[in-house]
Amino acid sequence: MPVEVPPQDTSAPPDRPSGTRRVAAAGALVALLAAAVVVIVNLVRHPLQLPLSLVLLIVTIVAAWTALVHRGIARILATVAAAVALTGILVLPDLRSVLAIALVVVLVVLSTAATKVAIARDLRPAVGFRRVGPAARGVLLINPWSGGGKAERFDLAGRAEALGVTPIPLRQGDDLRALAEQAVADGADVLGMAGGDGSQALVADVARHHGISFVCVPAGTRNHFALDLGLDRADAARALDAFGNAVERRVDLALLGDRVFVNNASLGAYAAVVQSEGYRDAKLSTTAQLLPDLLGPEAERFDLRFTRPDGVAVRTADIVLVSNDVYRLDSLAGFGTRKHLDAGVLGIVAVTVNRARDLPALISAEAAGRITRFSGYREWAAPEFEIDSAEDLIDVGIDGEAARLAPPLRFRSLPGALRVRTPVDAPGAPAAVAPAGIGDTVKALFRVLAGHPAR
Repeated sequence: MPVEVPPQDTSAPPDRPSGTRRVAAAGALVALLAAAVVVIVNLVRHPLQLPLSLVLLIVTIVAAWTALVHRGIARILATVAAAVALTGILVLPDLRSVLAIALVVVLVVLSTAATKVAIARDLRPAVGFRRVGPAARGVLLINPWSGGGKAERFDLAGRAEALGVTPIPLRQGDDLRALAEQAVADGADVLGMAGGDGSQALVADVARHHGISFVCVPAGTRNHFALDLGLDRADAARALDAFGNAVERRVDLALLGDRVFVNNASLGAYAAVVQSEGYRDAKLSTTAQLLPDLLGPEAERFDLRFTRPDGVAVRTADIVLVSNDVYRLDSLAGFGTRKHLDAGVLGIVAVTVNRARDLPALISAEAAGRITRFSGYREWAAPEFEIDSAEDLIDVGIDGEAARLAPPLRFRSLPGALRVRTPVDAPGAPAAVAPAGIGDTVKALFRVLAGHPAR
C-alpha cells in the first residue's frame, strides 16, 4: 500500500502566487485590455463595419446549421444564405473589420490560457485531498491506439519504467478488464490507465472493486475525466507523477445497469450519431449526413420516456444526457465541465425540439453558447434516474462509446466510489469552477498580480 503522509491542512491559506503565475496574470490582463481597445477603436473609426461583420458571421453560422438539419430545397436555400453572408463578410468595403474580429478572438484565447495558468491552482477545492507517498507496486495499462497514438508520442511505457511503474501495453485481442484484474492479483497497489474515457471507466471500476488507488493518464482524444480532475491534457506524461508523491481524493462514479462510466451517457440524437459505423473515422461528415434524419422537420420522434422531478411524465426527448455529477453546459457539442466530482448525484439534461417552431432557436442558442436558455432545455440532479421505451433496444453513447441496451435503463450515482491520485503540481481546477463573470475574473487576476491568492 502507498505510504500515507499526514493530511494537508485545508484550513491554511493558499500559498502566495509564484512569479510565473503573476506574469501570467499580467499577460491575461494585457491581452484582455488589448482586445477591448481593438473593439473600441474599430467602433469609433467604423461604427457600422464591425457590427455588420458580426451580424453576417452570426447569419453564416445559423444558416450553416440550418442546412445541416434539412434536406432538399431547404438545405439548398440555407446553404445559399450561408454562402451569401460569408461572401458579404469577405467583400466588406473595409476588410480590416474582419481582421479586427480575428485579432480579438486571438487575444481572448491568449487571455483565457494565461488566466488558467494564473488562477487555476487557487480554485482547486480545498477539502477532500490528502497527501500520499509513492506507490509500492504501481501498474500502468496502456492503450497504444488511443488518441491517435499518444502513448507512443509521449513514450509513456519508457517513462513509467523510469519511475518504477510496470507498463502493460494492450495488444490486439487483449481483454482490458482481465489485464487489470491480473495486475491487482499480482500485487498492484496503484492502478493507472493511459487511454480514452471508456478505458478509464473500465480500469477505474476494477480499482473501485479492490479498494486501491487509480491514476488517470490522458492519452485519449478528449479526456473529459482528466479535464475535470484538473490534469493537463496536453501533457499526458506529466500525469505519471501521480505514482510518486501525490494528492489523493475520493470521487464519484456512475452506473448504467452494471456498467460504470466516468463522464456521461447520451441518448437520442447524439447517441444515434455515435452508433453510426462511420462516426469514428469521419465525425463531421457523418454528423452532417445523419442530422436531417434525426432533427429535421420530417424526423421521427425518439421514444424516450421518463419522469421529471416536478412529476411531469415525458414521452419523448431529442437529446438526453445523464452525467456523473453535474456539468456546466454552454453548448451540447463539448459537454462542458464539472465543478464537483464528489457531489454524489447524476446530472440530467433533456432537450426537446419542436421541429417546426424551435429549430432556429436551438441553432442560435447552440451557436451562441447559451444552450441553457433554449425553451426546450431542462436540467436537474438526482441520485437515480430511469428511462423506458417501447423499443427493443435503445442507442446509448457511454463515455463516447456506442452501445445498444434493452430498456428500462437504470442509472445511479456511486458516491465517493473511487480513490484517485493526481500529481501534487497538477494545473488545478477545471473550467467549471472558474469565475463565471468577466468582472470576477478580472478581480481574481488583479489579486494574483498583487501577490495574493485568486480567492
